[in-house]
Amino acid sequence: TALFVERVEASCAGLGLTLASPRAAAERGSQVSFAHADGYPVMQALIERGVVGDFRAGHEGGDGHLLRFGFTPLYTRFVDAWDAAAILSDVLSSEAWREPRYAHRAAVT
Repeated sequence: TALFVERVEASCAGLGLTLASPRAAAERGSQVSFAHADGYPVMQALIERGVVGDFRAGHEGGDGHLLRFGFTPLYTRFVDAWDAAAILSDVLSSEAWREPRYAHRAAVT
């Protein structure tokens, strides 16, 4: 998770993400959450590109909507975390998530 946080913060700086998980690895366990004002379409664009995470709607006055990423140490490789951060950066910097098809909300996120 430390590698993922490091890569996301380096490659996505200025693209609307804020670390929502504790910075200390021992306090966050095997998942990392980032807040983004438009989290749902961002997550849908990620899923289409093979980065499967989880979306949680924020509450009024909160930090935005959460993009949650889980890491299973038995089969998640460092390259998987590296690639996921690169794909997240591409989705945000290209604004691919703004495509209308990603805005349609399914019953299950």
